[in-house]
Amino acid sequence: MVARIHGLKFVANTLRHDVINMLTESKSGHTAGPLGLADIFAALYFDFLNVNPKNPLDENRDFLVLSNGHVCPILYAALANKGFFDKDELFSLRKFGSRLQGHPHRFSLPGLESSSGPLGSGLGQASGMALVLKREDKSNRVVCVCSDGEHQEGNHWESVLFCVKYELNNLVVIVDRNRIQIDGSTEEIMPLKSLKEKYLSFGWGVIEINGNNMDQVVHALDKSKHHRKGPLVIVANTVPGKGVSFMENNYEWHGKTPSKDEAEKALFELSKRRVA
Repeated sequence: MVARIHGLKFVANTLRHDVINMLTESKSGHTAGPLGLADIFAALYFDFLNVNPKNPLDENRDFLVLSNGHVCPILYAALANKGFFDKDELFSLRKFGSRLQGHPHRFSLPGLESSSGPLGSGLGQASGMALVLKREDKSNRVVCVCSDGEHQEGNHWESVLFCVKYELNNLVVIVDRNRIQIDGSTEEIMPLKSLKEKYLSFGWGVIEINGNNMDQVVHALDKSKHHRKGPLVIVANTVPGKGVSFMENNYEWHGKTPSKDEAEKALFELSKRRVA
């Protein structure tokens, strides 16, 4: 278990390096969210999900739906490091003609299972996939990653009800509870309070964790494999900008990219964490 966790931490740090390099080159995109989600995506793609870069459309694969598509740099970094496409292509992020668009487009890259854009719609897509798989008695799992800010959208809560009605125990939702959005704090803009209590009141199974603690992330995902009663949500409390001191918990980094000097400082900090 120690070696497993250590390896995943190393992968997460590599993903953070890639995110900084991608965004510095593109000069456009979102920084805080992808850095905060690096531990979760490392655990998903290098430990939990049944996916095969040599056969991306394997009918037995698991499905990941990224609802908050603006954090796609971390998804692209995970896919590239997993071997779905060459890592050199990461530097084409958001450029004209690139397959790495500002929001994922399902048919642009191998490994992408959905297109995203309008916030709050990802869980609807994921629940539809889960329902079909369940009706066909398939063992595939569906994971939906979404933001806390999306919980200000009514259509998200319609999907929450849908998942309970159809007892979608093949679905795991991971909420990035980083408490920021583009205009500031979620609790100032539209207070969400306890998402754990909200989901419990809707009839969901709930696990709440520190989303930047790899032990807790892995334990929660392992536990989800044995969840049998209805849908499960993992409320992952994360630090936006995790790993870079001047970005952490600063909502201004939600939708801006580092300059070359800032990138050098960020990469230096991340390199120190890699060898610690």
